[in-house]
Amino acid sequence: MTWFIFGGLIIALEYIIASIFLLFTVVGVSFAKETLKIGSLNSGPFGKRVYQRRNFGQPSIFLNIIWILFGGIWIALSHLILGTAFAITIIGFPFAQKHYRMAAIALKPYGVEIMDD
Repeated sequence: MTWFIFGGLIIALEYIIASIFLLFTVVGVSFAKETLKIGSLNSGPFGKRVYQRRNFGQPSIFLNIIWILFGGIWIALSHLILGTAFAITIIGFPFAQKHYRMAAIALKPYGVEIMDD
């Protein structure tokens, strides 16, 4: 619940809005699937681990580049801004760390697996 107050709701809404816009195009459906997966992670990132799959091939790299150019950079910037704002205080530091980790995931959602601890 505290995560929602400290930026989780804002980021989750960004992912939901991005997914809705992506669903309007045929090419964007696969992107919408990945953004919803990462958006659900942003709903509650504590107690979850993110793994990079080893079978990370050419299609995933190409799709990640397209995602970075059209949507990932803006969501990653939101994470960096929120993380920097929370890093100023001692209480907000754990939230800042999560936002920085989520910024890296926001730039490359393809090839990411989310598992519970």
